[in-house]
Amino acid sequence: MQVKGTTIDFKGQNVYAGIDIHLKSWKVTIMLGEREHKTFSQDPNAETLWNYLRKNFPGANYYSAYEAGFCGFNAHRELVNFGVSNLVVNPSDIPTTDKEKKQKEDKRDSRKIARSLKNGELESIYIPSKAIEELRGLVRYRKTLVKEISRTKNRIKSLLYFSGITIPVALDSASKHWSGRFTQWLKSVEMATSYGNLVLAGTLDTSEYLRKQLLLINKELRKISCDSQYAPKLKLLQSIPGIALITSITLLSEMEDIMRFKNLDQLCSFVGLVPTTKSSGEKEKTGKITPRSNLFLRSSIIESAWIASSKDPSLAYSFNQLCKRMQPHDAIIRIAKKLLNRIRYVIKNETEYVHSVL
Repeated sequence: MQVKGTTIDFKGQNVYAGIDIHLKSWKVTIMLGEREHKTFSQDPNAETLWNYLRKNFPGANYYSAYEAGFCGFNAHRELVNFGVSNLVVNPSDIPTTDKEKKQKEDKRDSRKIARSLKNGELESIYIPSKAIEELRGLVRYRKTLVKEISRTKNRIKSLLYFSGITIPVALDSASKHWSGRFTQWLKSVEMATSYGNLVLAGTLDTSEYLRKQLLLINKELRKISCDSQYAPKLKLLQSIPGIALITSITLLSEMEDIMRFKNLDQLCSFVGLVPTTKSSGEKEKTGKITPRSNLFLRSSIIESAWIASSKDPSLAYSFNQLCKRMQPHDAIIRIAKKLLNRIRYVIKNETEYVHSVL
């Protein structure tokens, strides 16, 4: 006797998947309607999850979310390509109970993501284009190189001082800028043993390699500022006092589209130039700037604000007025906000900056 099979159709129903992503596996919680369907581990790829959803819930609307982290946005792009509506969420924005904070485990993490996704409590962070993501990687790599070069130089000078080797007076200023003359002198230095010579030569080689890498990146960034699709925006940004090539590319790569921020307050919040607040009843306390920020942008904007406050007449005037009632390091945060407002205006109106505009 032949038995007729039936196919279950989930058309019109929503299936929610909370994903806790790790290097070697994903912990996934599936919620169907108001109940938890299943929590399981799977291989760390989007296709495996897509095949599971398609096989067990054919015709349904698929929604998923995971925390932003080491995996970047590749999983998001793959899920979206398969037809899954995915969110990449800031871990700090996921509602978490006190128990979940104190008893953290993968299963609980995936469950809370699925629960919050179903309840509509999650908001995705901005997903950059692949080109901007790789440009951002280049700019951040440059920042890492600059730090490593500085550390390597300090290691070399520390080794000289520790070994009792004094830098000649004639090369004192050259050593601050690490000139070619100073480098040649370092190569001629003889340590007491072959071991010492090996350490000094190896550290010098590291320094020279890092500096060559930095030179290559600087050339590539200059090329981008002249010949790429980003050249017009970079030119506009560099018309603002305090903003040169590196800062302008940092701004572009970290924000991509500045107009995605509806107003200046949202932009300042993203950069991290808003204060912490604590309000209870009629009492309200305002503290220092929030620790939640884009560290790459915040440091660049504040550094640029110091330069702009000396080059732009209106910003210089504002800075001097602010310093009458607060410390300079607090006043510069206000100047940084003004600078952000100028950046937003220049990009929005596609016009170069005009000095002395208040």
